[in-house]
Amino acid sequence: MENQRSLQEPLLPSHNSSLGHQQKDVTKRKKLRRSRSAPIIVCIPRDIHSNEPVPTPEPRFPKLHPSVRRVTAFLTIYLGIGAICFYMVTDQLSGKKTTPIVDALYFCVVTMTTVGYGDLVPRTALAKLLACAFVFSGMALIVLVLSKAADYLVEKQEGLIKSARRMRRKFRPDDILKEIETKKVKHKCVVTSIVLFLLQVTGILFLIFVEKLDFLDAFYCVCVTMTSLGYGDNSFSTKRGRIFAVLWILTSTICVAQLFLYLAELNTERRQNDLIKWVLSRRVTIVDLEDADIDHDGVVNAAEFVLYKLKQMRKISQDDVLRVLKEFEELDVNQAGSLSIFDLTFAD
Repeated sequence: MENQRSLQEPLLPSHNSSLGHQQKDVTKRKKLRRSRSAPIIVCIPRDIHSNEPVPTPEPRFPKLHPSVRRVTAFLTIYLGIGAICFYMVTDQLSGKKTTPIVDALYFCVVTMTTVGYGDLVPRTALAKLLACAFVFSGMALIVLVLSKAADYLVEKQEGLIKSARRMRRKFRPDDILKEIETKKVKHKCVVTSIVLFLLQVTGILFLIFVEKLDFLDAFYCVCVTMTSLGYGDNSFSTKRGRIFAVLWILTSTICVAQLFLYLAELNTERRQNDLIKWVLSRRVTIVDLEDADIDHDGVVNAAEFVLYKLKQMRKISQDDVLRVLKEFEELDVNQAGSLSIFDLTFAD
């Protein structure tokens, strides 16, 4: 009986543990109503009677960004298949040509990034169908894989910047985490802008010294290429130029797309921060207390107040709260208004 009573006790002790059994029942009934706004999450041990320590649960979700190896594999497979296909129909492409395999790989990249200079164009039905297939699959690859890879690389560079700044001045761990969260999007914009500028300079210098263009035409060609405009009046026409363009066009177009995404994210974050400041600065009224009182007992506890503020900040919605409450009610086997090891062990 004592073991069963200890199993049914809540994981967090009550503040009124010294009161009588009757007052404990009242407290338990109140807790049944108020705990609906803040369910407690605990881990279920493998054996309730075992003295072994409960293992720390593994993270449910892996890192959001794919590894560099996986991204490289996807890109290599796409470019390999594209180069082979266009190499087999290289005689069905019209325009200025250099080496068949280089032209095939160059045409695959230009098609995938939707640059489309026009220096190489398909002239047969088979070549046109291949171009249609690879332009759609290439755009999907860029959006779903390469953008995440670029985000991963940017965050790695942010880590280097954070390490360098920490060497210059001492932070507490809480301050470092707070700074990373509050300035994460700004750092992404800055790093991406620097990388984009370096790519632009590299492209201009290459076009001047290898493709023999003047500065204005080189700058014009770089801008047209990075934005996927691709008029075609200036392009990479030499063998060395097209080998360089395979990597440069990929990185530059992806970098431009990432910069615009980060700018949009930064604008959204600023609007969200303005809303949070307004919610925290406005005076709480009686109407707010009535809306925050989830269990309608005339009293708003801390959990109810936090949930109400989070809903005003649009961090969560009422549907989110209801789904969590439904899960809590399913886990609360003995209907005590709180979760214990007993509830989590014998829950269906």
